[in-house]
Amino acid sequence: MGRRVHVAGVGMIPFAKPSAAATYDVMGAGAVRAALADAGVGYGKIQQVYAGYVYGDSTCGQRVVYGIGMTGVPVINVNNNCASGSSALWLARQAVESGAVECALAVGFEQMPPGALGAKWSDRPNPLSDFDVTLREAFPVDDRLPLTPQYFAAAGVEYMEKYGMKAETFAKVSVKARSHAANNPYAVFRDPITEQQVLESPHMSGPLTRLQCCPPTCGAAAAVVCSEEFARAHGLRTDVAIKAQTLLSDTGGLFEKTSPMSLVGSDVTRAAAHEVYEQAGVDPRDIKVVELHDCFTVNEVLTYEGLGLCDEGGAEEFILSGDNTYGGRVVTNPSGGLLSKGHPLGATGLAQTAEITWQLRGEAGPRQVEGATLGLQHNLGLGTAGVVTLFEKVG
Repeated sequence: MGRRVHVAGVGMIPFAKPSAAATYDVMGAGAVRAALADAGVGYGKIQQVYAGYVYGDSTCGQRVVYGIGMTGVPVINVNNNCASGSSALWLARQAVESGAVECALAVGFEQMPPGALGAKWSDRPNPLSDFDVTLREAFPVDDRLPLTPQYFAAAGVEYMEKYGMKAETFAKVSVKARSHAANNPYAVFRDPITEQQVLESPHMSGPLTRLQCCPPTCGAAAAVVCSEEFARAHGLRTDVAIKAQTLLSDTGGLFEKTSPMSLVGSDVTRAAAHEVYEQAGVDPRDIKVVELHDCFTVNEVLTYEGLGLCDEGGAEEFILSGDNTYGGRVVTNPSGGLLSKGHPLGATGLAQTAEITWQLRGEAGPRQVEGATLGLQHNLGLGTAGVVTLFEKVG
């Protein structure tokens, strides 16, 4: 990491079901306006824009910001699957840190169709085709069901076989997510649920039931990042900064391992977290608040260990002891996470950024994690892109 990059402003709109959402341009512009207002800076001061989304034609980013201003600045569109929003932030941070610009905007948005995710292009190679072949070697895939939950179901089965975790323990993650989302006005699902309701919801695959899978969601979020010099020159706040950040993809040998846990990004998460802790000189046990990629309950469990929040094989005890929530060692997904807040793919990483920023500022209201001076964000896209970002409270 070079010069310090500050998060001057964040913004998001309430997430919504596809049937109740506005179009992507309206949602994206709303998030950008909120971030600019939070920063106290006009769009004319933004020198680069990075726009993350998955389902949309090229130059959707331009469509979003043109409704706010047409200043001629570069607008770069980013598609890195579910990590698109964090990848946009990674690029904006790099631009500021390198000195290429003094102030940049990252925005993520998604106008999701209802139903399960699927490939949109059938006339060309599927980027996940090698992953699919390897999954079928490790797990009895049911072609009548969506493939994405089966990836995580297979990873859950592998984890249970390796460490002896009970299937019922995964359900506790969904219960915790809803209890946190109850205090988040931006979340889609805020009503409490019980472990029994989770387990009795329709079975999907392996240990997963429907209430252990994130819902299709629409939404948008944004962040303004800048140098310390720019912030001071324009009277912007400097109380939250990016202390360390990394973006990684897969390494060789992934497909030879025939490990569903590795296919869904557990290796990438572990490697990215290790790099961030090395950059920052931070022990993960010193972090009190984490927003992580809980697209399925299984992935939250894998990520506890990948981020070093608990020992390898220790996730079940971590959950049962309440160390993943208020009153425990670290609060994971105070926002409600993807399971309850929702998962508009391109917006997710920047919504996590907004939550961590509010937590470090002490502005999270009833969700506030007391004494948080470091906040970790983890965002994962299959195929694979893994982004881990460590934010710090400054001053």
